[in-house]
Amino acid sequence: MAVSPINQVRRVLDYAVTEIPREKLLMGMPNYGYDWALPFIQGESRAQKLSSEEAFWRSEYYGVPVTYDQLSQAPYYSYADAAGRPHVVWYEDARSIRAKLALVEEYDLAGVGYWNIMDYFPANSEILNEMYTIKKL
Repeated sequence: MAVSPINQVRRVLDYAVTEIPREKLLMGMPNYGYDWALPFIQGESRAQKLSSEEAFWRSEYYGVPVTYDQLSQAPYYSYADAAGRPHVVWYEDARSIRAKLALVEEYDLAGVGYWNIMDYFPANSEILNEMYTIKKL
């Protein structure tokens, strides 16, 4: 499933705002994805962590289409590796980042904190600038 499905983020925020003042809440923002080899075996399977940029380029490398899941507001794709083993990759893209950042205003939160900021993702910076830069008249 998605790294940070927006429907589950909403569940956490719905609870958090009942326990913590909104002006003290920072929402965690993922900045990565996971590549899961299939079949998934509980307790045995481990995913490969990818930056969002790596996840995008992997879809290009394998020539597979990216699907956007509306419920989780996250992109994913499937591919088969050189050995023919199926994989599924879930990650963050501009659409999913925008959807999550919109929750800051909706829930009147103090802001966000990023997980793994060292994985640079240019679209993330562009969206932050677009949404939060003060525009001159």
